[in-house]
Amino acid sequence: MAEHAEHAAYPVGLRLSGRRVVVLGGGQVAQRRLPSLVAAGADVLLISPSAKPSVEAMADTGEIRWERRRYTPGDLADAWYALISTDDPEANTAASQEAEDRRVWCVRSDDAEAATAWTPATGRSDGVTVAVLTGRDPRRSAAVRDAIVEGLRDGTLAAPHHRARATGVALVGGGPGDPDLITVRGRRLLAEADVVIADRLGPRDLLAELPPHVEVIDAAKIPYGRFMAQEAINNALIEHARAGKSVVRLKGGDPYVFGRGMEELQALADAGIPCTVVPGISSSISVPSAAGIPVTHRGVAQEFTVVSGHVAPDDERSTVDWSALARLRGTLVVLMGVENSAAIAATLTAHGRGADTPVAVVQEGTTAAQRRVDATLATLGETVRAEGIRPPAVIVIGDVVAVNP
Repeated sequence: MAEHAEHAAYPVGLRLSGRRVVVLGGGQVAQRRLPSLVAAGADVLLISPSAKPSVEAMADTGEIRWERRRYTPGDLADAWYALISTDDPEANTAASQEAEDRRVWCVRSDDAEAATAWTPATGRSDGVTVAVLTGRDPRRSAAVRDAIVEGLRDGTLAAPHHRARATGVALVGGGPGDPDLITVRGRRLLAEADVVIADRLGPRDLLAELPPHVEVIDAAKIPYGRFMAQEAINNALIEHARAGKSVVRLKGGDPYVFGRGMEELQALADAGIPCTVVPGISSSISVPSAAGIPVTHRGVAQEFTVVSGHVAPDDERSTVDWSALARLRGTLVVLMGVENSAAIAATLTAHGRGADTPVAVVQEGTTAAQRRVDATLATLGETVRAEGIRPPAVIVIGDVVAVNP
């Protein structure tokens, strides 16, 4: 290899499915490389007297075969690829020479110049494999790899499909409001969308980052005509998907936590439209967390319950068993309950929850406008009125409110 060291390596992707790969050494290098070899479908043989616990576990589960011994000449027979990473320089040199003689692509962890192949810094996102080689600077390779993969994942690096792609709808949970709290997959789907139908409570800042050609529709402003609001949204999703567009329904929080995600999924299924659901971070957990409140805490609360407060407890449409909630000792998280906060507090105390139970109301949680107001069940209604609390706000009821760092 020495006479060719000044030349750049020729990059190539090895298809190792079902093909013999020999790994010499069960240490840290094997620990890092084996998962990718297994993911590639390789028939992996590990030869090493000992192995890291995670490597041993792969052998125990049958993902790889392990022969507990040192390298001996002939071990690379019929191999397509070899990874040499033992702590014995003489064995590494001998195995490397065998690889050269047998024309087996070989990576050496102790001497890259003596190898016939180099392992690039690799990463994957949405079916794309990124492999980076920068010669003798693996840290730089990893940094470049990370920058590219992160850009592909969060949508800041555009890599649109130029061949035929599947159209349909993605129901994306946008999280509690902070644009950084949308999932990686959700942000990537946004970057690939032709049409985005957005809720008011979705992460609005992300919409400004969309390319100019993307049509953004405010779900609150869809003309309803003879339809109910949800029916009109369903029809808009179907219409744009049938037009061959890639559609993202951007929702606040998680699509299935008081987000009517299943209603939209059912409507799309009835229309024969393929749909992907991307979970989101629910405000029921993330907003209290952002305000310094754990919904569970050892010795304080062993459970938490999430309930919608958009229907008052005495409303005939309410399906919530408020008397049962009052008897619970854990944390109660109320979403969409600002308007009915006084009635909710009165109902809980009437059914036995202590009037002095700590309560926190967190308005516009995780955003720059976040604010927290503390009260008790006895003072909740008056506090909400006096402080001018407005939706969106999360009400947290229980002793966890008083837990301090």
